[in-house]
Amino acid sequence: MNIIVVGSGGREHTICWKLAQSSVVDKIIVVPGNGGTANELKCQNINPDSCDYIKEGENPYVAIAKHEGCRMAVIGPEDPLAEGLADIFWDADIPCVGPKKAAAQLEASKDLSKAFMKKYGVACAASETFVNKEAACEYIKQHGAPVVVKADGLAAGKGVVVAATVEEAIAAVEDLMDNGRVGNAGKKLVIEDYLEGVEISVLAAVSVTPEYAMSGNATIKVFQPARDHKRLMDGAKGPNTGGMGAVSPLDDVTAKDMMQFGDDILTPTLNGLIKEKFDYRGFIFFGVMLTKNGPKLLEYNVRLGDPETQAVLPLMDFDFAALCTSILNGSLKEFNLKWKRGYQVAPVVVSGGYPASYKKGCEITFDESVIKASGSKIFVAGAVSGKDKTQLLTSGGRVLACSAYGSTFKEAWDKAYEGLSGVHFENAFYRKDIGLPGAAESGKL
Repeated sequence: MNIIVVGSGGREHTICWKLAQSSVVDKIIVVPGNGGTANELKCQNINPDSCDYIKEGENPYVAIAKHEGCRMAVIGPEDPLAEGLADIFWDADIPCVGPKKAAAQLEASKDLSKAFMKKYGVACAASETFVNKEAACEYIKQHGAPVVVKADGLAAGKGVVVAATVEEAIAAVEDLMDNGRVGNAGKKLVIEDYLEGVEISVLAAVSVTPEYAMSGNATIKVFQPARDHKRLMDGAKGPNTGGMGAVSPLDDVTAKDMMQFGDDILTPTLNGLIKEKFDYRGFIFFGVMLTKNGPKLLEYNVRLGDPETQAVLPLMDFDFAALCTSILNGSLKEFNLKWKRGYQVAPVVVSGGYPASYKKGCEITFDESVIKASGSKIFVAGAVSGKDKTQLLTSGGRVLACSAYGSTFKEAWDKAYEGLSGVHFENAFYRKDIGLPGAAESGKL
């Protein structure tokens, strides 16, 4: 079958690469795609602006999907999900992997998400919501620090400030509400208690509809845990980013941790999705802090994490397209998730200056012999094709990830960084400690 994949990041490149390995997939239409998907097996990038067959008023994604004979859609990023693209695909009789608009608000609004957690007893940090700057600042003065200040809306991973002092927290409120650092996403803020511990990411497949709930087939199946490294610099220092690299699985996550996660976070989340009568057929990301009082949920993402996808999907020892089909037809409960024994390490290379301003249009060169010898895979994120498909130019802050497998963590780590040594562009920057002890701990502020 032909599949349409919506998105242009490293997550989407990884999804396309994994889908292409399935014998049932003939062609993958990527809208708009990036410089990586342009060269990926079975993939074809299509920019809606180049399609003269799209009629006025017609949804461009649906038009492209129908024109290319796509029988399934997979939506990668959060914005189109929050805007209801999954609903539009289903209305056009194109089964879509991705929650419908109502369920997608679990990521689109931090306030709504926290209300859902509280309503269904999901273990999480205590929080308050504010639309008034003065009230938010007064709360911070009374509450004290450290606290976490979050923009309510979608902010591409840049709407969260972990403030060690009252002054830092108030400055974050002013920056988000007055200075518009993340636009309208910061007009409403959620201020929550700071949790000390180590963070993990739990990605999962979700197959929930009222019909599946009635038949007992509504389910969430978790993948192997992963860890993103949010801070810009080694040792978990510097500003938060969209993610500087990921590893999976995690030796420091115990069976007890995952059992508690299931009892205190996963099960109440599933119950909530069912009781809200959501149509949620897609993926979910649980951002979890392992505290001395057990796992606590930091946030939901209503899609696969990025860059966690670049570490988790290569470890899948099953047909990803078949998994997507099982999500859509209600058979996920019976689907066997089988994993390769070993580890995946995926450090991310960013443009100098990220997450603030950075230069675009820098040519990326690859030492193919070094990358091939390392056995690593390059997943492109913020890069586009140049004069021809073989030339890559930087177009974003997070440019690419170099993902490598090893039977031990050290082997995977060594291979990933060996591969990274074969990637070059002006002002390229990456962390040197992805996956190492202490690299992602929140610690005491």
